[in-house]
Amino acid sequence: MDNSQSEKLSEAVLAPMVAHFEELAIKAGSVIMPFYENGCETMIKDDESPVTAADHAAEAIILAGLRATYPDIPVVAEEEICAGHMPEALGRRFFLVDPLDGTREFINQRSDFTVNIALIEDGCPIAGTVYAPVRGELFSGFGNTASYLEIAQEGPGERVALQVSGKTKAEVAVASRSHRTPETDAFLETHNITECVSVGSSLKFCLLAKGDADIYPRFGRTMEWDTAAGDAVLRAAGGLTTCSDGSVFTYGKQNQTHDAPFANPFFISWATQIIPDLESEGSS
Repeated sequence: MDNSQSEKLSEAVLAPMVAHFEELAIKAGSVIMPFYENGCETMIKDDESPVTAADHAAEAIILAGLRATYPDIPVVAEEEICAGHMPEALGRRFFLVDPLDGTREFINQRSDFTVNIALIEDGCPIAGTVYAPVRGELFSGFGNTASYLEIAQEGPGERVALQVSGKTKAEVAVASRSHRTPETDAFLETHNITECVSVGSSLKFCLLAKGDADIYPRFGRTMEWDTAAGDAVLRAAGGLTTCSDGSVFTYGKQNQTHDAPFANPFFISWATQIIPDLESEGSS
């Protein structure tokens, strides 16, 4: 696949690519599970975030699979970037990989950590897969197609289409379990959102895609690999992610004078393509 092509990738091209994402995510999940069940050493990276042997083992599986099948598309993967291996040039298409999102959840033997693989085209996440190995939940999205699949020991269940709630007023929010901030609490209070579900990792985007929540405000630090796959699933299900001021939320942010490469600004994810009038909600 020529990464310099000007044409956007069609859904006919994206469908088998996402199927490959799913295979790699499930394979990476199977590598992670023995570490989850038996425990493994935790190290602290330069950015003070934890990393384990499970992160590295899962990333190796995904990188090998993507580079063998799509050698012309660069890969931005969390642990490679943290080790100083930056792609020379991204082009208009590249993969974003977080082999184990929610490492704190993993370390504490909670179930809501995920494997994440996404494709970015012209700054937008156009395809992605999120897999929660302990839960056996697989979410994927591309184009206008988002789906959920239960992965059990006896085999996968029936694939279910996903669609956001599409409400014009946000009633249920989803927020980070390990990274909840005062700004998040203030946002929820200001906009009279009293029901909030806490969950770790990129599953927050997936709750919006399933229609189980309406809004995900994030006023804390994230990186592009944390959000891309879940954001792709959400957008394919009819949702939207914007910067906290309502401006376009993009990917591939390398030369940032105010922050590290691939660091995200604060953002809000919506279970609708139309941004609700939160000002009126907050004053009601």
